[in-house]
Amino acid sequence: MTIETAIAELETLLGERFSRSKSDLDQHSHSETYFDPIKPDGVAFPETTQDVSEIIKVCSKHNCPVIAWGTGTSLEGHSLAVRGGVTLDLSLMNKVLEVNAEDMDVSVQPGLTRMALNDELRATGLFFPVDPGANASLGGMASTRASGTTTVRYGTMRDNVMGLEVVLADGRIIRTGTRARKSSAGYDLTGLFVGSEGTLGIITELTLKLHGQPPAIGAAVCAFKTVGDAVDTVIETIQMGVPMARIELLDAASVAAVNAQGALGLPEQPHLLVEFHGSESAVAEDAETLKEIANEHRSISFNWATKTEDRNKLWQVRHDAYHAITQSKPRSTALVTDVCVPISQLATAIEETQTDIENSPIEGPILGHVGDGNFHAILLVNPQNTAEIRVAKELSAKMAERSLRLGGTVTGEHGVGMGKLDLMQAEHGDAWSVMGLIKKAIDPKSIMNPGKLVNQN
Repeated sequence: MTIETAIAELETLLGERFSRSKSDLDQHSHSETYFDPIKPDGVAFPETTQDVSEIIKVCSKHNCPVIAWGTGTSLEGHSLAVRGGVTLDLSLMNKVLEVNAEDMDVSVQPGLTRMALNDELRATGLFFPVDPGANASLGGMASTRASGTTTVRYGTMRDNVMGLEVVLADGRIIRTGTRARKSSAGYDLTGLFVGSEGTLGIITELTLKLHGQPPAIGAAVCAFKTVGDAVDTVIETIQMGVPMARIELLDAASVAAVNAQGALGLPEQPHLLVEFHGSESAVAEDAETLKEIANEHRSISFNWATKTEDRNKLWQVRHDAYHAITQSKPRSTALVTDVCVPISQLATAIEETQTDIENSPIEGPILGHVGDGNFHAILLVNPQNTAEIRVAKELSAKMAERSLRLGGTVTGEHGVGMGKLDLMQAEHGDAWSVMGLIKKAIDPKSIMNPGKLVNQN
C-alpha cells in the first residue's frame, strides 16, 4: 500500500477530476510566502461531501497523505504536501447552500470565498464580517481560525462558525454544532476543528453567523509622529469603550511602500486607519471622540471619509499593502510573520521589533490589526540568499519569544502550519503533547495534512 497505489485507485474513481498534470501540480505546490515549492503527487477535485469521503477512504487504505486546498493564500506552508500525497482542491465545492435571514445564519460549502458569499448576501441586508484581507475560501479560513481587520468588533472565525460538517480520516462524515446560538451538550467539536489546519479532518460544510449591514459607515486616517503615539491612541480609545469596527496600523515603511504604488499620497509617518459602524449620529460622535484622543497623543493629521468610494479605496490600500511592500524591493519574497500580545504590551512589542529590524541587514515594514494586539512584520528577503532567509527566521523567532514573554502568542491569525511548528512547545508546554494525543486518536495513521501544527513523530 503506497501513494502510487492510492493514486491508481483514485484515477479510476474520479476520472477527469483527478489530475497529475504539470500545471495542476505546480499550481498546488506554492505558498504565498518564502517556502520552496513542494508538489503533491496528485490533485483531486471533489464536488460533494460523498466524494471527499470516498477519496479519504481510498487514501486511508493506502496510507496516503491528504492535504486540503482552498485558495492557497495561507502564509505558513499549511497546504504544502511536505510528505507527498494527494491535494484535495475544494474549489468546485463553492455553493451557498441555505440562507436563513431571520436567524441571521448561512450554510455554505468550503470552497466558497468570503467575497463571493457577501455578494450573494447583498440583497438580504446581511453580511459576513471576517476579513483576513485575501479573498480566502471559508473552509480555509475556518481551518486556520482566521481573523483580520474587523476582529476588534465582530470577532474571529472561532466566534462566527456555528457548526461544521467534517469528513474524518477514516471517511466518516460527522456534524458538529447546530443553528442554535448556544449549547451545553457535550464537547465543543466545532471549536476543535476550527483552527485544526486540516490535521483532523476535511471541512465540507460550514454554518456561519451573519450580521446586519450597518446603516452608516465612516472611516478616518490619522498620522502620528511615532508608533508609540499611534498605539497609545488605540489603547485609550478601546478603554473608553468606543466601538470601532476596524483599527489598523501602518508604520512609516509600509506607508512609503503604499505611496510608491501611487495610492493615497500619505505623509510617510505611522498611520492608523479606523472605521466605525452604526447610526449616522453614533458614527459622527465616535469619530469626534477618536479625533480628540488622537490629538492628545500628538497626531499630525486626521482625515474623515464617509463616501463609499473613499472608504473602499482606503481599505483596498490596506489589503494591497503586502503586495506593495514586496514590490518595493525587486526580486524579493517575504517571510511574513505575526504575533499577538495583550493590548497594553503592544507598543513595547512593536518598538522592540522595529529596533531589531533596523539593526539587521534586511527590511521589514510592520502593519497590523492593533485593536486586538496583533501585528505583522513583512521581512523582505532574496529567495536565493540563504543568509537573508536565516536572518528573517531569527527575527521571526525573536518576535515570537518576545510575544510569549509579554503574555501573548506566537501567531494571532496566520496559524502554525510548518513555519511555526518549532515554537509550539514554547507556547503550550505539555498541552502541545495533548494536541498530539487528540491527533492520534482521530487520525491514527497520520494521513491528514501531516507535518503541520502538531508533533507527529
